[in-house]
Amino acid sequence: MKNAFAILVALWLLAACSSQDFLPKPKGYNRIDLPGHEYVSLADSFPYHFEYSAHAKILKDSSWIAERYWIDIYYPELEANFQITYKPIKSKEHLMEEYLSDSYRLTAQHNVKAYAIEEKILELPNGDYASFTELEGEVPTQLQFHVTDSTTHFLRGALYFNVATKNDSLAPVIRYMKEDALQMLQTLEWR
Repeated sequence: MKNAFAILVALWLLAACSSQDFLPKPKGYNRIDLPGHEYVSLADSFPYHFEYSAHAKILKDSSWIAERYWIDIYYPELEANFQITYKPIKSKEHLMEEYLSDSYRLTAQHNVKAYAIEEKILELPNGDYASFTELEGEVPTQLQFHVTDSTTHFLRGALYFNVATKNDSLAPVIRYMKEDALQMLQTLEWR
């Protein structure tokens, strides 16, 4: 009786397996629903002004080296933020050179993991020029930018994600954030 039952189960398994072709599912990525682009103006209490995403919150930079006008533009739904740092130049050329050197040095630190770093120089509506850098690979920051008016103001931004997801699966979010970064730069005004 046990042998008959074992044969019946074996025949059933063979019939079940042979009736359809089984293919494993390909590796997939998480679905990320991105909100539409909407922008609001930054408060007047800063020496700079721009439009930023209505889906983000402005937070005071909480790092130990933070200065007065440093902020995080935090996207809670995307677990991402732009770290914005501001430095006054005070018409001192050596300060501008120092800030530019620091900005390029911070970008170059990603050479170890980046397989591509592309810098573009953008002419902004306010007449200033911005350096806009895109980094590809498993780097902690995928977008960085800095802009100065050469005499009074220096502003730097960097995009960070607070997730452990690989950057290739974040590609749609990175493209989304790139549009927001460009909107910030296109609407930048100094106060």
